[in-house]
Amino acid sequence: MRQAKRRSNSANLLTGAEIDFVCAQVRDYYAAKLASYGATPRGVDWSCTTTQRLRFAQLLRICPTNAPFSLIDLGCGYGALATFLVKHWSAARIEYLGIDLSSEMVRRGRRRHPDDCRVRFVVGRNVLEPSDYVVASGIMNVMVGFSLLTWERFVSTMLLDMHRMSKVGFAVNFLKKPGQKSQPGPLYCTTPGKWARFCEQELGRSIEIVDDYGLREFTLLARTANAISDATGRMSRCGKQAGTNK
Repeated sequence: MRQAKRRSNSANLLTGAEIDFVCAQVRDYYAAKLASYGATPRGVDWSCTTTQRLRFAQLLRICPTNAPFSLIDLGCGYGALATFLVKHWSAARIEYLGIDLSSEMVRRGRRRHPDDCRVRFVVGRNVLEPSDYVVASGIMNVMVGFSLLTWERFVSTMLLDMHRMSKVGFAVNFLKKPGQKSQPGPLYCTTPGKWARFCEQELGRSIEIVDDYGLREFTLLARTANAISDATGRMSRCGKQAGTNK
């Protein structure tokens, strides 16, 4: 990874008072949604449970299905992903940490999962100790009144946070840009190539784009080079074992 190139692009990140101000506006936006709609998909600005769960399934493609792992849910809201994991990934041993800017969101998450020592929630933007994987659902989509330039600096900053917090991989979803039209009102829409290039060139990640699940959006899966090598090695060993067992 070329450090000089990363330093030359530091102006594309939000720091200090800038990131604090944007995060405060994001926190207040979602706090108002929660106050209006409660601990429901609409309370985190999604339309329904069905599409919310569909998004979870795409994000979790970054994670293994047959091995224990630790997971950070960035912008966890009221803990819907934690509930989804308990219900649908019960056979896996997952250490879950939900992070949210809103203390009320975190309180709702803790209330939904009071007795599970493997499910934790904290208030904040990030944490120092990394997990195997980091996922974020919807936190890049509503610009809360900021300019496109400021919001894309916010997105860059959040992706860098996800990179720093993930040892193996991270996943995030974006709304698709509708052709050549301008941004539709308060929503941030983009193309897969823009943020795939950022994650490849600035963060040194290997990228997979998932966009075949019937919604006007895409999910970006970002893996470390070591994760790709390990997976390739496992596949190779499995193939050799299969050959010797014929």
